[in-house]
Amino acid sequence: MAQPTRFDLTQKDIPTQWYNILADMPEPMPPPLHPGTKQPVSLQDMLAIFPENLVMQEMCPERYVTIPEEVRNIYALWRPTPLLRAVRLEQALQTPAHIYYKYEGVSPAGSHKPNTAIPQAYYNKLAGTTRLATETGAGQWGSSLALACRLFGLECRVYMVKVSFHQKPYRKMMMQTWGASVYPSPSDQTEYGRKVHKADPDCPGSLGIAISEAIEDTVHNPGTKYSLGSVLNHVCMHQTIIGQECQQQLAMAGEQPDVVIGCVGGGSNFAGIAFPYVREKITDKKKTRIVAVEPSSCASLTTGQLRYDFGDTEGLTPLMMMYTLGHDFMPPKIHAGGLRYHGMAPTVSHLYKLGLIEAVAYHQLKVFESAVTFARTEGIVPAPESSHAIAATIDEAVKARESGEKKVILFNLSGHGMMDMTSYDAYFSGHLSNA
Repeated sequence: MAQPTRFDLTQKDIPTQWYNILADMPEPMPPPLHPGTKQPVSLQDMLAIFPENLVMQEMCPERYVTIPEEVRNIYALWRPTPLLRAVRLEQALQTPAHIYYKYEGVSPAGSHKPNTAIPQAYYNKLAGTTRLATETGAGQWGSSLALACRLFGLECRVYMVKVSFHQKPYRKMMMQTWGASVYPSPSDQTEYGRKVHKADPDCPGSLGIAISEAIEDTVHNPGTKYSLGSVLNHVCMHQTIIGQECQQQLAMAGEQPDVVIGCVGGGSNFAGIAFPYVREKITDKKKTRIVAVEPSSCASLTTGQLRYDFGDTEGLTPLMMMYTLGHDFMPPKIHAGGLRYHGMAPTVSHLYKLGLIEAVAYHQLKVFESAVTFARTEGIVPAPESSHAIAATIDEAVKARESGEKKVILFNLSGHGMMDMTSYDAYFSGHLSNA
């Protein structure tokens, strides 16, 4: 009988807790600093843009945080997500490696982002928030928050990086279908957006600019709070249901990963699959290699500096200790819009500094070549962001072929690419560059 290639859990197996990596850090992390006083931020400082219950979660020292039943009930619309063994890809690469991928593209929004959008909307609703403002790059986050706001009866306002607004129109339509208002950033909706546009009418936008606009919107509109799709600790923590499910599913397969791989922009989907395995490295001394894969054109871990920096372009956010290219960095117009961010999550940055994770960077053409290889063997068209993880996985599998090593490789397929077909069209027509 053929080996099973799919490992499914039942709804009762949806994790009941999120895992908080702060509890197991071998060294304490530097605190975020107030943008004005440069002193460690207090809970009160954060309340201007976030509800108190999420601020408490951001600063929580506990190893595990209970997932509310209302959130688990909505997770059950698509969770647990499947773990699949990529047997056809293994055969095409002629590798002895076993390749597994966690497929987050089965969510209603087509990516991992609802894992945090749902609880963020839930906690804001509890706190009396009536309206959420946010930014989005490629649109996975914006569409996920639009869905979550619709489910909890909140108004949603999204500032979408202008180049992605035009590259990925169907993402905008998804957000509008779920009732969100979507604006290309820099926009005419905020003072900062108008300022940037006046200085450069052709500005393609950046996540840093869009964050500045969303925060300005938040502080000037009563009943509004800001919602972030990556970078912060509570966001990364919500994503750890991915890795926790993987641990159950790989146990069903009788395997333990030698290498865990995830694409990385701000850090959320990587944290989701990686942090439960980082805990095993810290507490159980396991030798698992954990690899973050970023775009060469926006490579904060492999080419950035570890220092305090703002999360946005205007300098409204707290200063965070992170690997950064500089908050005024203007990324190239690559199609992996969700990875076009100047900085890295402080938790991911700290783990990289401590040597608990690795990082590699790939050019855009290599990434799309790998995406097509995966689609032609496994059938799923992957998102450009997720395809960075595929590129690194293929390289690991080829190394295993050359060495004869029978390693187990696990990667996070964080979303499908069915809203990204203009990107694939650019690749097939030869209009894609490595810029």
